[in-house]
Amino acid sequence: MSWPDLVAELDRWHEAGEVATFWWRDDDAVAPTERLQRLLSIAPGVPVSLAVIPAAARHELAEWLGCCGRTPAAEITVLQHGWRHLNHSGSGKKSEFPIHRPSTQVALDLTAGRDRLSGLFGERALPVLVPPWNRLDDCFLELLYGCGLSGISRSLPRRRRRPAPQVIEANVHVDLVAWKAGRGFIGEEAALRGLLKHLQSRRLSVVSRDEPTGILTHHLVQDQATDDFLARLTARCCSHPAARWPGAAKIFACCAPSRP
Repeated sequence: MSWPDLVAELDRWHEAGEVATFWWRDDDAVAPTERLQRLLSIAPGVPVSLAVIPAAARHELAEWLGCCGRTPAAEITVLQHGWRHLNHSGSGKKSEFPIHRPSTQVALDLTAGRDRLSGLFGERALPVLVPPWNRLDDCFLELLYGCGLSGISRSLPRRRRRPAPQVIEANVHVDLVAWKAGRGFIGEEAALRGLLKHLQSRRLSVVSRDEPTGILTHHLVQDQATDDFLARLTARCCSHPAARWPGAAKIFACCAPSRP
């Protein structure tokens, strides 16, 4: 896979009179750092959604986001990255919200996280859950709205837009970190292959056509090769008439649920 392949795919969308949407989620933010500043400087006009760990979030991050120098057209939103980002799964795959956790404990964590981020970031904090390790057992989906959450973002193509009443799902599809191979960049070919696979599947209606193609980054471990790829990707997409980068508020049609 190469850059001309991506452009050719976008051309097909354009020829069909369609627009291919993208979105960018970055996980594990808690404080303003040089790495976070570097991430947000890559493409100043592209919205970025920061999945912030509520229990660890610092007031300095809220203050910094309020005056971090981004252009007015840019949009930085805050999503809820679990509560403490702790693994409660025991010997299974890592999850803060595995199936065996009591629903009352899960609801307390979700509500505490939502309240914490709302207090710190105000309207910048959207009512969207990003479960750590992208895992929340489906049995807990019904809890989200009552905990003040109207959106969820995990990984892989979603099965349906609304996995629970009054909850919208929009996932990420390409993680740029090679977690099992040194935590560097997965490589240009692998990244483009993942993007093209989701774009083609959307165009052919194999997966949800209106789910934006999601790119996942982790600024705390991001290297220069990833920076360079993101810069090239956003430049090519922003210059193509069939590509758009809507912000998370539009993607999730967010409006905070009311709680008793």
